[in-house]
Amino acid sequence: MRTIRVLVAKPGLDGHDRGAKVVARAFRDAGFEVIYTGLRQTPEQIAEAALQEDVDVVALSILSGAHNTLLPRTVAALRARGLDDVLVLAGGVIPAEDIPALKAAGIAEVFTPGTPTRAAVEFIRQRLQPA
Repeated sequence: MRTIRVLVAKPGLDGHDRGAKVVARAFRDAGFEVIYTGLRQTPEQIAEAALQEDVDVVALSILSGAHNTLLPRTVAALRARGLDDVLVLAGGVIPAEDIPALKAAGIAEVFTPGTPTRAAVEFIRQRLQPA
């Protein structure tokens, strides 16, 4: 069975990446292959990295408040490259009232502060591995 490949990315001008690095390590410790793009990525850069790295999951970390703009644009950029089956997750400071619209835009799940990292790991496993 192929190892699950996860791209962890920080869209926009947000300069805080501690959470992204913690999640990346949790994914690695869970046995996933992890690629971290670093700070200040555009949706197009993230989508291109996902295409080049042939990932199964794109995990977006955002704290800047630009989630309603950047996350749907990232999903659109992924889909424009034919990455229709890539699971897209988001984490960060995202108000509960914004989550339904993000899910409607293609974000499979949104993890907010205080969520244990194992919840994201289990979500990925449930979605990508047959029972």
